[in-house]
Amino acid sequence: MTTQELVAQIHEKQSFLCIGLDVDLNKIPKHLLDKEDPIFEFNKAIIDATHHLAVAYKPNTAFYEAYGIKGWKSLEKTITYLNANYPEVFTIADAKRGDIGNTSTMYAKAFFEDLEFDSVTVAPYMGKDSVEPFLAFENKHTILLALTSNQGAFDFQTKNVEGKELYKQVLEVSKSYKNSKNLMYVVGATKAEFIGEIRKIIPDSFLLVPGVGAQGGNLQEVCRYGLNDQVGLLINSSRGIIYASDGADYAKAAAEKALELQKQMENILKS
Repeated sequence: MTTQELVAQIHEKQSFLCIGLDVDLNKIPKHLLDKEDPIFEFNKAIIDATHHLAVAYKPNTAFYEAYGIKGWKSLEKTITYLNANYPEVFTIADAKRGDIGNTSTMYAKAFFEDLEFDSVTVAPYMGKDSVEPFLAFENKHTILLALTSNQGAFDFQTKNVEGKELYKQVLEVSKSYKNSKNLMYVVGATKAEFIGEIRKIIPDSFLLVPGVGAQGGNLQEVCRYGLNDQVGLLINSSRGIIYASDGADYAKAAAEKALELQKQMENILKS
């Protein structure tokens, strides 16, 4: 998917909502546990109920890898279902990969070619040669961890190194990478006050913003600092939507929560 196609979908749906498919078997409705593939059944129902409200879906791969080969098959079935039935949505493999040379190429092939995701999250700690192999894939997007929403982000990311915070150096250096036009960036919603500074460095890039909802991030504050001419934001909500109910009405409840966010986004876009 190209950036232009993503922007067109945002305007068509009046939404820049991304739904995180972080499936924990301990939290999904109990009646699904009798199914052959509870994770996929859960995802399928959530997707069918919310696809008209969301422009992106983001499975966090840890929630699938934790269940071994069965979990990986559930992930494969989920992305295959999305691509076959809702090809207009943007798909994100939240895998946080990052290694040098051929290893990164193999990670990229796994998510871009085998599973056919549109994008993958990548950790930049190992530098240029750990990121550029992902950027080599045409019309695929690499979403670089820039400033995350967890408390530990302050351990390193905001440290002042030679007069500038480390996360700002990551942003500036990444612009020099080959095919950097395919970069997006993760910026946590709980760090909304930093987004204005981030926009000074990368004014035109898309930001994937987790942390709205269960983690306490404020949508209006994020948009105040983060919106650009192409909207430029994907706001992720996971637990606040997919676990809105643990009963048989879980998909309907998820759609209601997604609709609440979509309506807020529509009002923001109109204003």
